[in-house]
Amino acid sequence: MATTVLESVLPAVSMPRRGFYQRVLRALTRHDVPCLIGGTYALEAYTGIRRATKDLDLFILRDDWSRVTSALGEDGIATDLTFPHWLGKAGQGRHYVDLLFGSGNGICPVDGDWFTHARQIRMWRVPAQLCPPEEMIWSKSFVQERERFDGADVLHLLRAQADVLDWPRLLARFGPHWEVLLSHLILFGFVFPAERGRVPADVMRLLLGRFEESRPDTPVALCRGTLLSREQYLVDVEHRGDLDARLRPYGRLSSEELVPWSAEIPAARRAALTSGRFVPVRTAGG
Repeated sequence: MATTVLESVLPAVSMPRRGFYQRVLRALTRHDVPCLIGGTYALEAYTGIRRATKDLDLFILRDDWSRVTSALGEDGIATDLTFPHWLGKAGQGRHYVDLLFGSGNGICPVDGDWFTHARQIRMWRVPAQLCPPEEMIWSKSFVQERERFDGADVLHLLRAQADVLDWPRLLARFGPHWEVLLSHLILFGFVFPAERGRVPADVMRLLLGRFEESRPDTPVALCRGTLLSREQYLVDVEHRGDLDARLRPYGRLSSEELVPWSAEIPAARRAALTSGRFVPVRTAGG
């Protein structure tokens, strides 16, 4: 069961947009479709940091997509399965919400634990649930594009929630990608040096111990950069022969799922990233 730990909040939003968000939340509640508020509004609830946003992020289970479309359709709200591996949208006129059931890189799927550990709240006077801070840290840690870097969000979540985080569960979420968590924890100590002690010492010892003992765990040229940015490592997987860590067997995505996601990269930006003369990377001993 989710635990009520947060007071009601009323994020700044225009009345028409607020009304649309209320309709979406109430429609899903009426049809018993579980959803979690994430993104900017959840960040504000946890950290007190308010910033402008043009939409609402709702996290749902992938298996509930048909129920979501039915519930919202009855209320005259259109839906679109924009990227079948992680994202849909619901909208009416100028207002819309993002319906997320995973992450663009495929490694942060929404599952039952998101709901088990959700925080209850009233948002715009509607009963709702927030994404757990552990899952927010997990999913945001991999958003490292040139035009969007969620590292500051991760550090502010750590600053606001470090004392109540379920650290074993957070470690389990990162699993084999523990180095990404370690990098953010190191940055946390750099950005807020007086607060680095709020990260449990045993967590840092565990992760630093792993780093000390780590060896290359694959004999092939694998690029995990695509887990952090869909654009900035195209040169490595498309021109330098590295394997894409998003794709099976290393990741969770198929080539078919990746094609429409990559196709959304603006053509001019993609050309700038993958054009020109590339010097082959020299490996150790090569």
